Amino acid sequence: MPITDNDVIYEDNHLLAINKRAGYLVQADTGNDESMEQMVNTYLTRKYSKPNGAFVGVVHRLDRPVSGLILFAKTSKGLERMQQIFRDREIKKTYWAVVRNPPEVVEKKLVNWLSRDRTQNITKVHQEAADGRVYAELSYKLIGQIDGYYLLEVYPLTGRTHQIRAQLASIGCPIVGDHKYGYPRGSLRRTICLHARKLEFVHPIKKETVVLYAELPKDGFWDRFEVFNIR
Repeated sequence: MPITDNDVIYEDNHLLAINKRAGYLVQADTGNDESMEQMVNTYLTRKYSKPNGAFVGVVHRLDRPVSGLILFAKTSKGLERMQQIFRDREIKKTYWAVVRNPPEVVEKKLVNWLSRDRTQNITKVHQEAADGRVYAELSYKLIGQIDGYYLLEVYPLTGRTHQIRAQLASIGCPIVGDHKYGYPRGSLRRTICLHARKLEFVHPIKKETVVLYAELPKDGFWDRFEVFNIR
């Protein structure tokens, strides 16, 4: 499905924020599926009648089965400066995750070291530093429960591959639908219940604080958590 104005959360001369649908690939790989990078290019090219195509820079990534807020750059200056903001961890990220097993502690910081198993495309969680492992830190808090499902608000400090998925699974709280990290198979869901909810940062050119929110997917499952949808 093409990107439309309804998918756009924020746009200025340098940045474009999209509410990503679960299942969309952010950047092209070896397959034939159209990526969001390509979709954004098409959207901007048509919107602004650019005969040679639009500039689109991938600022950061979300896993394919994850929904929610993702930023693209419309200029090289915007791309370079936003990527630096992410590298310097000068951005506040908030995710919502739905789990079946409540955490033993309702609010906690998780500090681990992660390694990648590329043959299985999974991230492994460790308690100690070692060669080949990277530092990972996030905090979470339990914010509600409905129909036997628990909603966690997650604040990752680092941005490691599969970090939230792996770290929550390591404390016995695999994300609903995330079979790769231990959620029981047999679920009818084709995506995982992890949503990039909010970003807060200082605009790299305007130098103004920007706070962006991505509304929850209207998919028949996330809808029940609208009651907690308080900014």
